[in-house]
Amino acid sequence: MGLMLLEAFVLASQNKRIPRVNDTVNSMTLGLLLLISQLMVIPVGIIAYSWVYNNFCLYKLPWQSPWTWWITVIAFDCGYYWFHRMAHEINLFWAAHQTHHSSEEYNLSTALRQSVIQQFTSWPFYLPIALFIPPSIFLIHRQLNLLYQFWIHTEVVSTMGPMEWILNTPSHHRVHHGRNPYCIDKNYAGMLIIWDRMFGTFQPEKDRVIYGLVHSQDTWNPLYMQFGAYWELCKRFYHTSGVQNKLCVLFMGPGWSPGTPRLGSGVPEVDYSTIPRYHKRVPRWLDIYCFVHFHIILLTVHVLSQRGSVSMFSCYQPVVMVIIPLGATSYGSDVIVDILYTSVD
Repeated sequence: MGLMLLEAFVLASQNKRIPRVNDTVNSMTLGLLLLISQLMVIPVGIIAYSWVYNNFCLYKLPWQSPWTWWITVIAFDCGYYWFHRMAHEINLFWAAHQTHHSSEEYNLSTALRQSVIQQFTSWPFYLPIALFIPPSIFLIHRQLNLLYQFWIHTEVVSTMGPMEWILNTPSHHRVHHGRNPYCIDKNYAGMLIIWDRMFGTFQPEKDRVIYGLVHSQDTWNPLYMQFGAYWELCKRFYHTSGVQNKLCVLFMGPGWSPGTPRLGSGVPEVDYSTIPRYHKRVPRWLDIYCFVHFHIILLTVHVLSQRGSVSMFSCYQPVVMVIIPLGATSYGSDVIVDILYTSVD
Protein backbone atom coordinates (compact mmCIF):
# COMPACT_ATOMS: atom_id res chain seq x y z
CA MET A 1 0.00 0.00 0.00
CA GLY A 2 2.82 2.38 0.88
CA LEU A 3 4.57 1.76 -2.43
CA MET A 4 1.35 2.40 -4.35
CA LEU A 5 0.84 5.71 -2.53
CA LEU A 6 4.45 6.65 -3.27
CA GLU A 7 3.94 5.77 -6.92
CA ALA A 8 0.85 8.02 -7.08
CA PHE A 9 2.85 10.89 -5.53
CA VAL A 10 5.70 10.49 -8.03
CA LEU A 11 3.29 10.26 -10.97
CA ALA A 12 1.63 13.47 -9.83
CA SER A 13 5.03 15.18 -9.57
CA GLN A 14 5.75 14.03 -13.15
CA ASN A 15 2.42 15.51 -14.32
CA LYS A 16 1.20 12.04 -15.25
CA ARG A 17 -2.24 10.63 -14.58
CA ILE A 18 -2.48 9.03 -11.14
CA PRO A 19 -4.17 5.62 -10.63
CA ARG A 20 -7.94 5.54 -10.26
CA VAL A 21 -9.12 4.37 -6.84
CA ASN A 22 -11.85 2.11 -8.23
CA ASP A 23 -9.42 0.30 -10.52
CA THR A 24 -6.81 0.02 -7.75
CA VAL A 25 -9.26 -1.48 -5.26
CA ASN A 26 -10.53 -3.83 -7.94
CA SER A 27 -6.97 -5.06 -8.57
CA MET A 28 -6.40 -5.55 -4.84
CA THR A 29 -9.66 -7.48 -4.58
CA LEU A 30 -8.62 -9.90 -7.31
CA GLY A 31 -5.34 -10.40 -5.44
CA LEU A 32 -7.29 -11.10 -2.24
CA LEU A 33 -9.35 -13.74 -4.00
CA LEU A 34 -6.12 -15.46 -5.03
CA LEU A 35 -4.81 -15.31 -1.46
CA ILE A 36 -8.01 -16.81 -0.11
CA SER A 37 -7.93 -19.60 -2.68
CA GLN A 38 -4.33 -20.44 -1.78
CA LEU A 39 -5.35 -20.87 1.86
CA MET A 40 -8.08 -23.32 0.91
CA VAL A 41 -6.69 -25.50 -1.88
CA ILE A 42 -4.01 -28.18 -2.04
CA PRO A 43 -0.72 -26.81 -3.45
CA VAL A 44 -0.70 -29.14 -6.44
CA GLY A 45 2.34 -27.51 -8.04
CA ILE A 46 4.57 -27.87 -4.99
CA ILE A 47 3.49 -31.47 -4.46
CA ALA A 48 4.14 -32.38 -8.10
CA TYR A 49 7.52 -30.63 -8.14
CA SER A 50 8.65 -32.40 -4.95
CA TRP A 51 7.47 -35.76 -6.27
CA VAL A 52 9.45 -35.36 -9.51
CA TYR A 53 12.55 -34.24 -7.59
CA ASN A 54 12.36 -37.13 -5.12
CA ASN A 55 11.75 -39.81 -7.76
CA PHE A 56 13.42 -38.66 -10.98
CA CYS A 57 16.18 -36.23 -10.04
CA LEU A 58 19.17 -36.67 -12.38
CA TYR A 59 21.62 -34.60 -10.39
CA LYS A 60 21.06 -32.86 -7.06
CA LEU A 61 22.60 -29.43 -7.15
CA PRO A 62 23.95 -28.44 -3.70
CA TRP A 63 21.58 -25.92 -2.16
CA GLN A 64 24.43 -23.93 -0.55
CA SER A 65 26.36 -23.39 -3.81
CA PRO A 66 26.14 -19.93 -5.46
CA TRP A 67 26.09 -21.71 -8.83
CA THR A 68 22.83 -23.41 -7.85
CA TRP A 69 21.23 -20.04 -7.20
CA TRP A 70 22.38 -18.52 -10.50
CA ILE A 71 21.33 -21.61 -12.45
CA THR A 72 17.91 -21.47 -10.78
CA VAL A 73 17.48 -17.79 -11.69
CA ILE A 74 17.95 -18.65 -15.36
CA ALA A 75 16.12 -21.99 -15.38
CA PHE A 76 13.06 -20.73 -13.50
CA ASP A 77 12.77 -17.66 -15.68
CA CYS A 78 12.95 -19.80 -18.82
CA GLY A 79 10.12 -21.96 -17.44
CA TYR A 80 8.14 -18.83 -16.67
CA TYR A 81 8.62 -17.52 -20.21
CA TRP A 82 7.12 -20.65 -21.75
CA PHE A 83 4.27 -20.81 -19.25
CA HIS A 84 3.50 -17.14 -19.85
CA ARG A 85 3.66 -17.54 -23.60
CA MET A 86 1.29 -20.52 -23.56
CA ALA A 87 -1.03 -18.55 -21.24
CA HIS A 88 -1.46 -16.12 -24.15
CA GLU A 89 -1.40 -18.56 -27.05
CA ILE A 90 -3.70 -21.29 -25.72
CA ASN A 91 -7.27 -20.16 -25.16
CA LEU A 92 -7.89 -22.57 -22.27
CA PHE A 93 -4.99 -20.97 -20.37
CA TRP A 94 -5.78 -17.44 -21.54
CA ALA A 95 -9.20 -17.66 -19.94
CA ALA A 96 -7.36 -17.66 -16.60
CA HIS A 97 -4.54 -15.26 -17.45
CA GLN A 98 -6.82 -12.59 -18.94
CA THR A 99 -7.67 -11.56 -15.37
CA HIS A 100 -4.22 -10.02 -15.05
CA HIS A 101 -4.68 -8.04 -18.28
CA SER A 102 -8.20 -6.81 -17.56
CA SER A 103 -7.15 -3.45 -16.08
CA GLU A 104 -7.23 -0.40 -18.32
CA GLU A 105 -4.59 1.16 -16.07
CA TYR A 106 -0.94 0.27 -15.56
CA ASN A 107 0.48 0.76 -12.10
CA LEU A 108 1.79 -1.23 -9.14
CA SER A 109 -1.70 -2.38 -8.16
CA THR A 110 -2.04 -4.06 -11.57
CA ALA A 111 0.59 -6.58 -10.45
CA LEU A 112 -1.83 -7.73 -7.73
CA ARG A 113 -4.54 -8.50 -10.29
CA GLN A 114 -4.00 -12.26 -10.43
CA SER A 115 -6.04 -15.26 -11.49
CA VAL A 116 -7.35 -17.86 -9.05
CA ILE A 117 -7.28 -20.56 -11.75
CA GLN A 118 -3.77 -19.90 -13.06
CA GLN A 119 -2.10 -21.68 -10.13
CA PHE A 120 -3.51 -24.92 -11.56
CA THR A 121 -2.21 -24.34 -15.10
CA SER A 122 1.32 -23.03 -14.53
CA TRP A 123 3.05 -25.75 -12.51
CA PRO A 124 3.75 -28.30 -15.32
CA PHE A 125 6.14 -25.82 -17.01
CA TYR A 126 8.50 -25.95 -14.04
CA LEU A 127 8.72 -29.74 -13.70
CA PRO A 128 11.80 -30.08 -15.97
CA ILE A 129 13.95 -28.10 -13.53
CA ALA A 130 12.88 -30.47 -10.75
CA LEU A 131 15.34 -32.92 -12.34
CA PHE A 132 18.20 -31.03 -10.69
CA ILE A 133 17.00 -28.07 -8.54
CA PRO A 134 15.93 -28.75 -4.91
CA PRO A 135 12.33 -27.79 -4.02
CA SER A 136 13.47 -25.34 -1.33
CA ILE A 137 15.55 -23.37 -3.84
CA PHE A 138 12.72 -23.53 -6.37
CA LEU A 139 10.24 -22.03 -3.89
CA ILE A 140 12.59 -19.18 -2.97
CA HIS A 141 13.17 -18.27 -6.60
CA ARG A 142 9.48 -18.49 -7.39
CA GLN A 143 8.91 -15.74 -4.84
CA LEU A 144 11.91 -13.71 -6.00
CA ASN A 145 10.69 -13.84 -9.59
CA LEU A 146 7.22 -12.77 -8.48
CA LEU A 147 8.61 -9.89 -6.41
CA TYR A 148 10.73 -8.69 -9.32
CA GLN A 149 7.68 -8.52 -11.54
CA PHE A 150 5.82 -6.32 -9.06
CA TRP A 151 7.92 -3.20 -9.56
CA ILE A 152 7.89 -3.27 -13.37
CA HIS A 153 4.15 -2.53 -13.39
CA THR A 154 4.61 1.23 -13.42
CA GLU A 155 4.77 4.27 -15.68
CA VAL A 156 7.12 6.11 -13.31
CA VAL A 157 10.23 4.66 -15.00
CA SER A 158 10.61 5.38 -18.69
CA THR A 159 13.70 3.43 -19.82
CA MET A 160 16.71 1.91 -18.08
CA GLY A 161 19.49 2.33 -20.62
CA PRO A 162 21.72 -0.68 -21.35
CA MET A 163 19.78 -2.86 -18.88
CA GLU A 164 16.94 -2.89 -21.39
CA TRP A 165 18.96 -5.45 -23.38
CA ILE A 166 18.98 -8.04 -20.61
CA LEU A 167 16.30 -7.34 -18.02
CA ASN A 168 12.56 -7.16 -18.30
CA THR A 169 11.87 -3.50 -17.54
CA PRO A 170 8.79 -1.31 -17.08
CA SER A 171 9.10 -0.23 -20.71
CA HIS A 172 9.14 -3.82 -22.00
CA HIS A 173 6.28 -4.87 -19.76
CA ARG A 174 4.15 -1.89 -20.70
CA VAL A 175 4.23 -3.25 -24.23
CA HIS A 176 3.13 -6.64 -22.95
CA HIS A 177 0.07 -5.09 -21.27
CA GLY A 178 -0.92 -3.07 -24.34
CA ARG A 179 -3.85 -3.76 -26.62
CA ASN A 180 -2.31 -1.90 -29.55
CA PRO A 181 -1.82 -4.29 -32.47
CA TYR A 182 1.97 -3.99 -32.18
CA CYS A 183 1.80 -5.05 -28.52
CA ILE A 184 -0.22 -8.26 -28.86
CA ASP A 185 1.63 -11.47 -27.87
CA LYS A 186 4.94 -9.74 -27.12
CA ASN A 187 7.44 -9.56 -24.24
CA TYR A 188 6.55 -12.60 -22.14
CA ALA A 189 9.67 -12.40 -19.95
CA GLY A 190 9.60 -12.55 -16.17
CA MET A 191 13.01 -11.18 -15.19
CA LEU A 192 15.16 -11.62 -18.30
CA ILE A 193 14.09 -10.19 -21.64
CA ILE A 194 16.69 -12.38 -23.35
CA TRP A 195 14.08 -15.11 -23.86
CA ASP A 196 11.92 -12.84 -26.00
CA ARG A 197 14.95 -11.76 -27.99
CA MET A 198 15.94 -15.41 -28.50
CA PHE A 199 12.50 -16.76 -29.42
CA GLY A 200 11.22 -13.91 -31.59
CA THR A 201 8.62 -12.32 -29.31
CA PHE A 202 10.46 -9.13 -28.39
CA GLN A 203 8.93 -5.73 -29.14
CA PRO A 204 10.34 -2.38 -27.96
CA GLU A 205 8.00 0.35 -26.79
CA LYS A 206 7.22 2.89 -29.50
CA ASP A 207 3.71 4.30 -29.95
CA ARG A 208 1.69 5.24 -26.89
CA VAL A 209 0.51 2.05 -25.18
CA ILE A 210 -3.21 1.62 -24.47
CA TYR A 211 -3.76 -0.94 -21.73
CA GLY A 212 -6.38 -3.63 -21.20
CA LEU A 213 -8.05 -6.40 -23.14
CA VAL A 214 -8.79 -6.19 -26.85
CA HIS A 215 -12.46 -6.61 -25.90
CA SER A 216 -13.02 -4.78 -22.62
CA GLN A 217 -15.10 -6.52 -19.94
CA ASP A 218 -16.70 -3.28 -18.68
CA THR A 219 -17.35 -4.44 -15.13
CA TRP A 220 -15.90 -4.18 -11.63
CA ASN A 221 -17.40 -7.53 -10.63
CA PRO A 222 -14.38 -9.55 -9.43
CA LEU A 223 -16.08 -12.92 -9.75
CA TYR A 224 -16.85 -12.28 -13.40
CA MET A 225 -13.31 -11.02 -13.97
CA GLN A 226 -11.97 -14.23 -12.44
CA PHE A 227 -14.30 -16.75 -14.04
CA GLY A 228 -16.31 -14.97 -16.74
CA ALA A 229 -13.88 -15.84 -19.53
CA TYR A 230 -14.43 -19.54 -18.84
CA TRP A 231 -18.18 -19.06 -19.13
CA GLU A 232 -17.70 -17.32 -22.47
CA LEU A 233 -15.30 -20.09 -23.55
CA CYS A 234 -17.89 -22.75 -22.69
CA LYS A 235 -20.54 -20.95 -24.73
CA ARG A 236 -18.19 -20.61 -27.66
CA PHE A 237 -17.24 -24.30 -27.40
CA TYR A 238 -20.92 -25.29 -27.35
CA HIS A 239 -21.89 -23.19 -30.37
CA THR A 240 -18.89 -24.21 -32.51
CA SER A 241 -19.64 -27.07 -34.88
CA GLY A 242 -17.34 -30.05 -35.43
CA VAL A 243 -15.08 -31.89 -32.99
CA GLN A 244 -11.90 -30.51 -34.52
CA ASN A 245 -13.15 -26.94 -34.37
CA LYS A 246 -14.28 -27.42 -30.78
CA LEU A 247 -10.79 -28.60 -29.81
CA CYS A 248 -9.31 -25.63 -31.65
CA VAL A 249 -11.50 -23.30 -29.59
CA LEU A 250 -9.76 -24.67 -26.49
CA PHE A 251 -6.19 -25.05 -27.69
CA MET A 252 -5.69 -22.38 -30.36
CA GLY A 253 -5.23 -18.71 -29.59
CA PRO A 254 -7.97 -16.51 -28.09
CA GLY A 255 -8.59 -14.83 -31.45
CA TRP A 256 -8.83 -18.05 -33.45
CA SER A 257 -11.84 -18.85 -35.57
CA PRO A 258 -12.26 -21.35 -38.42
CA GLY A 259 -10.14 -20.31 -41.38
CA THR A 260 -7.75 -18.07 -39.45
CA PRO A 261 -4.13 -18.71 -38.30
CA ARG A 262 -3.40 -20.47 -35.00
CA LEU A 263 -3.32 -17.24 -32.99
CA GLY A 264 -6.18 -15.63 -34.88
CA SER A 265 -6.18 -12.29 -36.66
CA GLY A 266 -7.97 -8.99 -36.83
CA VAL A 267 -6.78 -7.04 -33.77
CA PRO A 268 -8.54 -3.65 -34.05
CA GLU A 269 -6.51 -0.47 -34.31
CA VAL A 270 -6.55 1.89 -31.33
CA ASP A 271 -8.17 5.29 -31.78
CA TYR A 272 -6.06 7.53 -29.54
CA SER A 273 -8.55 10.40 -29.75
CA THR A 274 -11.43 8.43 -28.23
CA ILE A 275 -10.07 5.92 -25.74
CA PRO A 276 -12.97 4.62 -23.64
CA ARG A 277 -12.33 3.67 -20.04
CA TYR A 278 -14.87 1.88 -17.91
CA HIS A 279 -15.67 4.28 -15.08
CA LYS A 280 -19.10 3.76 -13.55
CA ARG A 281 -20.04 6.65 -11.27
CA VAL A 282 -21.73 5.93 -7.94
CA PRO A 283 -23.02 8.07 -5.04
CA ARG A 284 -20.32 9.42 -2.73
CA TRP A 285 -21.68 7.56 0.30
CA LEU A 286 -21.32 4.29 -1.58
CA ASP A 287 -17.73 5.19 -2.48
CA ILE A 288 -16.92 5.76 1.20
CA TYR A 289 -18.77 2.64 2.34
CA CYS A 290 -16.98 0.36 -0.12
CA PHE A 291 -13.59 1.94 0.60
CA VAL A 292 -13.95 1.42 4.38
CA HIS A 293 -15.53 -2.02 3.99
CA PHE A 294 -12.76 -3.15 1.70
CA HIS A 295 -10.05 -2.25 4.21
CA ILE A 296 -11.92 -4.05 6.99
CA ILE A 297 -11.92 -7.18 4.86
CA LEU A 298 -8.28 -6.61 3.92
CA LEU A 299 -7.34 -6.48 7.60
CA THR A 300 -9.49 -9.53 8.42
CA VAL A 301 -7.91 -11.66 5.71
CA HIS A 302 -4.43 -10.52 6.81
CA VAL A 303 -5.09 -11.47 10.47
CA LEU A 304 -6.52 -14.86 9.54
CA SER A 305 -3.65 -15.66 7.19
CA GLN A 306 -1.09 -14.64 9.83
CA ARG A 307 -2.66 -16.99 12.36
CA GLY A 308 -2.26 -19.79 9.84
CA SER A 309 -5.32 -21.64 11.09
CA VAL A 310 -7.09 -23.32 8.21
CA SER A 311 -9.93 -24.50 10.47
CA MET A 312 -10.49 -20.99 11.78
CA PHE A 313 -10.36 -19.53 8.31
CA SER A 314 -12.86 -22.11 7.11
CA CYS A 315 -15.36 -20.74 9.62
CA TYR A 316 -15.10 -17.33 7.98
CA GLN A 317 -14.98 -18.67 4.44
CA PRO A 318 -18.68 -18.26 3.57
CA VAL A 319 -18.79 -14.74 5.02
CA VAL A 320 -15.59 -13.59 3.34
CA MET A 321 -16.48 -15.08 -0.02
CA VAL A 322 -19.85 -13.26 0.03
CA ILE A 323 -18.69 -9.94 1.48
CA ILE A 324 -15.75 -9.56 -0.89
CA PRO A 325 -17.70 -9.76 -4.16
CA LEU A 326 -20.84 -8.02 -2.87
CA GLY A 327 -19.52 -5.33 -0.57
CA ALA A 328 -15.90 -4.42 -0.42
CA THR A 329 -14.52 -5.49 -3.68
CA SER A 330 -14.72 -2.99 -6.44
CA TYR A 331 -15.17 0.44 -5.00
CA GLY A 332 -18.83 0.29 -5.80
CA SER A 333 -19.36 -3.26 -7.00
CA ASP A 334 -21.60 -3.64 -10.02
CA VAL A 335 -23.76 -5.96 -7.95
CA ILE A 336 -24.56 -3.25 -5.40
CA VAL A 337 -24.79 -0.49 -7.97
CA ASP A 338 -27.19 -2.40 -10.18
CA ILE A 339 -29.43 -3.06 -7.17
CA LEU A 340 -29.43 0.41 -5.67
CA TYR A 341 -28.63 2.87 -8.44
CA THR A 342 -28.25 3.28 -12.12
CA SER A 343 -25.03 4.81 -13.35
CA VAL A 344 -24.95 8.54 -13.86
CA ASP A 345 -22.92 10.35 -16.47
